[in-house]
Amino acid sequence: MISTKHRSNHSELMDDFDMTGDLLQKTLDQIASINKFLGGNNVTINGIKKLLSRHSKDNTIVIVDLGCGSGDMLRTIAKFCKKNGYTCKLIGIDANAFTLDYARKLSLNYPEISYLNQDILSDSFRGISCDIVLSTLFLHHFTDVEIKSLLLKLQNETRLGIVINDLHRHRLAYYLFKIICYFVNNQMVTNDGLLSILKGFKKKELQQIATQLHIQSTIKWKWAFRYQWIIKK
Repeated sequence: MISTKHRSNHSELMDDFDMTGDLLQKTLDQIASINKFLGGNNVTINGIKKLLSRHSKDNTIVIVDLGCGSGDMLRTIAKFCKKNGYTCKLIGIDANAFTLDYARKLSLNYPEISYLNQDILSDSFRGISCDIVLSTLFLHHFTDVEIKSLLLKLQNETRLGIVINDLHRHRLAYYLFKIICYFVNNQMVTNDGLLSILKGFKKKELQQIATQLHIQSTIKWKWAFRYQWIIKK
């Protein structure tokens, strides 16, 4: 029986920023499909709606997506903004150049989306002034110390707030994902997906980080085994 008492500190295969090739591209596609199937993207969109309740539609919204991968979340946001009358500028940041090249190809029909190849933990990353920062299935890649440092930096760069959508570290989530993997037939998706759950969070861990950083936030559990953590300015 798998233990979820403590966060795993093992690296995922996709943590290799130099990774390229058909397998990576296939993995990006399948991860996007799984997130859409499980309704995970709705957690981020819902968080954006809450922050935009205080924002005029007369002003352009600048949203930065950290660890954007193939840009699926950004394209979903672009459709949301168009449908709801918002003008937006969307910026995706990822450390893998191959992944961003693929994201740009998939986003050719979205002029409001641009991409930057940056490692957010590097000394060269200074953040980007924006209205909203997003972290969708991204925060779990980092240690608690790195998360605290990153959130402190991001708070100074955002005008409205931060929307974090990440995994609830739970035994049932682990075994349910194992069942899904039987239909995926991709070892990278299986390995990284299961490891991601073990690197995820318990609610009390997120609450402790918020308390230590003295930030005002709300943390809510969402299907499928996600936490929506909204940090308002």
